[in-house]
Amino acid sequence: MNIVKERVSYLKGLADGLGINEDTKEGRLLIAIIDVLDEIAEEIERIYDEQSDLEDYVDAIDEDLTRLEDEIYDEDDEDDGFVEVECPHCHEKIYLDEDVFEDEDEDEIICPNCSEPIFIKDECNCDDENCNC
Repeated sequence: MNIVKERVSYLKGLADGLGINEDTKEGRLLIAIIDVLDEIAEEIERIYDEQSDLEDYVDAIDEDLTRLEDEIYDEDDEDDGFVEVECPHCHEKIYLDEDVFEDEDEDEIICPNCSEPIFIKDECNCDDENCNC
């Protein structure tokens, strides 16, 4: 990023070396253009630094999020008290508290995705292990 600042500094040095000053209309114009270029170069450098800081910050957030996702979604080794159930209507997987299956009064719940009832009590009497009743 310093190349822009270096080139503007070169132009300032060139203007000084050529004896361009504010005594003439053209001299005032060239010096004003070089000053504007210098301000633009400084602003570009500031934006570049802020962008670099933002990239570092986003990378840190991404790493934290990845770590959290690993902690939350890698539950294969733990029994957390929830049972995965697939809705027979929309086929979305939902997680139910194991206590729901022990409650005698509760025989269905409403799917949070499609609002259709999901029967949680085993009402099927067939012996087929692959039954989708």
